[in-house]
Amino acid sequence: MSGRQRVVIVVGTRPEAIKLGPVVRELQRTRWAEPAVLATGQHGAVVRDTLACFGLRPEAELDPPLVTGRTAGAGPVAELTAGLLSGLGSRLRAPAVHAVLVQGDTSSALAGAMAAFFAKIPVVHVEAGLRSGDARSPFPEEAHRRMIAELSDLHLAPTRAARRNLLAQGVAAERIVVTGNTVIDAVVAASRRPLPRAVPGLRGIDQDSAPLVVVTAHRRENWGEPIRRVGRAVATLSRQYPDVTFVVAAHMNPSVRNAIEESLRGRPNVLLPGPIPYDAFARLLSRSVLAITDSGGIQEEAAAFGLPILVTRDNTERSEGIDSGLARLVGTDETEIVAAAEKEFAREGVLDVKKPDPPFPRPNPYGDGRAARRCAAACGWLLGRAPRPSDIPAEETR
Repeated sequence: MSGRQRVVIVVGTRPEAIKLGPVVRELQRTRWAEPAVLATGQHGAVVRDTLACFGLRPEAELDPPLVTGRTAGAGPVAELTAGLLSGLGSRLRAPAVHAVLVQGDTSSALAGAMAAFFAKIPVVHVEAGLRSGDARSPFPEEAHRRMIAELSDLHLAPTRAARRNLLAQGVAAERIVVTGNTVIDAVVAASRRPLPRAVPGLRGIDQDSAPLVVVTAHRRENWGEPIRRVGRAVATLSRQYPDVTFVVAAHMNPSVRNAIEESLRGRPNVLLPGPIPYDAFARLLSRSVLAITDSGGIQEEAAAFGLPILVTRDNTERSEGIDSGLARLVGTDETEIVAAAEKEFAREGVLDVKKPDPPFPRPNPYGDGRAARRCAAACGWLLGRAPRPSDIPAEETR
């Protein structure tokens, strides 16, 4: 077979840009692939800025009517998905596309997989096989990832636990490659790059010797009162630990952002910078002592630095972090969050001095930092242009 194979990479949200950025770069290094990033517009400029951290930009970007004029991602899930499916279907008609990559479990990922399936284009699912066991939690992501599995031709599982989940769903073993998680590639590389500019709201933080705690909240099932409880818990902690700096990296959705920030404004040791560029956020994680988050991606990213995480959810599909002892499920009860943070702060040495930038710890339950290379090689194998890559060594991922 001659000529380059056009591979469309569908990117809708910031986490997708983070996790697919390293894969696109690896595809660019091959002799056989012609990668093209197709942005869906779900997170708009934030996606463009995040891709720029990897030296990338979209070849094309949708402007779905159900996203235009609204807060990105705020519309009803069914309407958003329908709009994305229509736009993606039109974009995949020409020129010829040989494979479509989607990542994770967003509306963009589901719409991308459906559009490719309807166009009879092979679907590659990056970060395949995550399962919480409850189809309605997290909502709608758990249902999305199960549906994407039914449409995919190649399943790139980040861990062996994810592989077992796919096998239990009936996916053929030969269609699964265990790659590790590409977020480890991304966060370690980003944390080591010098920042190109100061981040508003974080000026001087690199010179601040205070211990740092990173806080985020965005899950749809936590919208409203659950996120307010998280905010109130952080406010309580900020009063109890005045020498700790709490950085609340709020979501771009104003209603979500206001819900967590309303209890925190005016606190002298709480920073409210809003969304933080990815390279700055990676550096922030690398020198923090604790993360309080409902984000799946941050559960993985924090593991790259051995950072303890309090997960403000009732369940998680990232069981590897729980099993390793790095992550702890605390839900959104204020008392539980405060008590769990107090326990972490009581550990010897945690609050004594500024945490130095740690080495990349091994083993990491989410991979060895070479997942993107395996993903690109697996795509080549699917398209008959490269040998099948080996799974990540068993000792590197659970």
